[in-house]
Amino acid sequence: MTSADDTRTPGTDTLADAAGESMGRRHFGRRVGRPLKAGRSRAMEETLPELAIALPEPGTRLEPAGLFGRPMREIVVEIGFGGGEHLIARAEAEPDTGFIGCEPYIGGMSAFLVELERRGLRNVRVLGDDAAKLLDALPDASLARVYLLFSDPWPKRRHNKRRFIQTETVAGLARVLRPGGRLIAATDHPDLCAWTLAHLRAHPDFSWEARRPGDWQRRPDGQIETRYEAKARAAGRVPVFMSFRRG
Repeated sequence: MTSADDTRTPGTDTLADAAGESMGRRHFGRRVGRPLKAGRSRAMEETLPELAIALPEPGTRLEPAGLFGRPMREIVVEIGFGGGEHLIARAEAEPDTGFIGCEPYIGGMSAFLVELERRGLRNVRVLGDDAAKLLDALPDASLARVYLLFSDPWPKRRHNKRRFIQTETVAGLARVLRPGGRLIAATDHPDLCAWTLAHLRAHPDFSWEARRPGDWQRRPDGQIETRYEAKARAAGRVPVFMSFRRG
């Protein structure tokens, strides 16, 4: 989840920027900056190194099963988790599932780490970088689910290429999701909804699971209302929920 009002640190809006690294790809979020409070700063210095995923060299694969220190029933990824309330709720509800959260922006990552530490969850790992890099590194058929909830719609046509869903990322999702796995997306932006549907339905390995009009209006079971969904409803916008099954 990305939003224009996330807390950023001046000059180091993304974790890649903070490390002095180039993202190497387009950014999928926006940049705004404010200083971090002491608790968040400490979490970035102490908790992040314990949970951060080190991506392998290009052309080699990451083994997600080895990230958690114990066997996991399955592996799930959330792309752009924002403040992380959905990711934390899922990690609490599924303690034997390994979760990987991707969030390049320091504001969201720092808030998430503070709450994760407070709750003592040990089945979550994080990537503070472009989630497309994670897709490139994961083995084939290694994921059970991918969540993409209320991502930045980039509404201007000239910015559409910055949306996460692109032909190449859909191909990457198809490769890393196991047969029967799901991509679960949500948005309150009509054009992004149409864009997502067009890209996913154009790929032969994905099928849209909606069977009747009301299906896309109902939040999937186990998925909590995030701050972005609440904000959309308060503004009179209607969230759309889309589930795509990997064949």
